[in-house]
Amino acid sequence: MTPSNTDKPVDRLADAARKAAESAKEGRDNPEPSLGTRLGQIGILGWTIIVPTLIGVLIGRWLDRIFETGVFFTAPLIMIGAAFGLWSAWKWMNRA
Repeated sequence: MTPSNTDKPVDRLADAARKAAESAKEGRDNPEPSLGTRLGQIGILGWTIIVPTLIGVLIGRWLDRIFETGVFFTAPLIMIGAAFGLWSAWKWMNRA
């Protein structure tokens, strides 16, 4: 004997209703952050990347002035500062 086809739509409807109720409960328990919170997070990410890069520029320019080397120290320190800033931002975004 084969099962009747009328059971499948009822089961799908019940599953969909159950999933919608679970989703609504999850939304009430863990609401999305506000727009202001999201903008603040974006600002923090920007500063997390920019500050180490600027520190690299300042230290590099200072060393280049002392040793009269053009951009010998500035260029690599910009890259190191940017890499550190990007790594810090990545760690901050993926924190538990």
